[in-house]
Amino acid sequence: MKIHEYQAKEIFRQYGIPTPKGAMVTNPDEAVKVAKELTFPVVIKAQVLVGGRGKAGGVKLANSPQETRELADAILGMDIKGIRVKKVLVEEAAKIKEELYMGIIIDRAEKLPVMMTSPAGGVDIEEIARTTPEKILKLHIKHHLGPYDFQVRQIGYFLGLDKAQMNQLGLFARGLYRLFIEKDASLAEINPLVITETGELIACDAKINFDDNALYRHPEVEALRDESEEDPLEAEARRKRINYVHLSGNIGCIVNGAGLAMATMDLIKHFGGAPANFLDIGGGARSEQVTEALRLITADKNVRAILINIFGGIVRCDRVAQGILDAFKQLDFKLPIVIRLTGTNEEEAHKMLEGTELIPMPTMSDAARKVVELVK
Repeated sequence: MKIHEYQAKEIFRQYGIPTPKGAMVTNPDEAVKVAKELTFPVVIKAQVLVGGRGKAGGVKLANSPQETRELADAILGMDIKGIRVKKVLVEEAAKIKEELYMGIIIDRAEKLPVMMTSPAGGVDIEEIARTTPEKILKLHIKHHLGPYDFQVRQIGYFLGLDKAQMNQLGLFARGLYRLFIEKDASLAEINPLVITETGELIACDAKINFDDNALYRHPEVEALRDESEEDPLEAEARRKRINYVHLSGNIGCIVNGAGLAMATMDLIKHFGGAPANFLDIGGGARSEQVTEALRLITADKNVRAILINIFGGIVRCDRVAQGILDAFKQLDFKLPIVIRLTGTNEEEAHKMLEGTELIPMPTMSDAARKVVELVK
């Protein structure tokens, strides 16, 4: 789960990480009101859950109340990668001397959090890693209390900080790590971490992503979710507890098990098709889930055919068949559906589906090839 910059900065402040003064607003009048309480110049930043807002014109500097009004009015309503800007953050512009980078993610190979820092802040860390990897310091953190003192000093030396800045750095490193662990984040990032002209460190941007699987432990984080910027189909799938990712293709997929779902999508691509979604109904899917999955896929106007690929290990094939029959009663199906059912109670399932317009196939390769032919 992603949150907006203004929300991430509020969490930063809770963990003692300094950020510029400012507030989120939704109209030009509020922008002017906030700006007058700050010191000019102020920066006006579009609040959208996608990257590239600066290049799209969603970050501007204002030197007066009138300019604040004009720029806020121009940014609000702007379209950035298909998302309409409804909120902006108005905050004091930092007097920047240097831009650094600091972030934490999970290193899955080492099964540990890794803190990454770089003196080349203000740009994508992926670009730094690709072009100048020597400018990134990676430190695995094994202690539950956060980075050791020697690790903080190591970061400071790598970034070229002086003694006073070293002392400030501890607030950022330990605060960011504590936030990452306590909030079950999958990413916590400051880019840029700015050194001001007076030598102070300040987090001029903030990004936090949270582990969806841990949100049940954090209702305060779940409350920050902005569904208006989520894909509506993915939001609906989450409410129905269906593992679904919306893609750009035209072949809808219903599969049980994430590995089988990925293999099914690969086969569709192999035969020249394009999957419209990843959808895993799970190993113990009920007939109701199958019905909801079909309802979800048919809501995607790009879908021209559906492939149902079920291996009945834990889930019973007859249960899936019942879900399909229930969906036929509730939905007006006009799309061709190719189905491959194998495993527990597959014979019963095939008998239940006799007389329907489903197109049965013996193997997943045959099913993938058939559904691509139907679309073409």
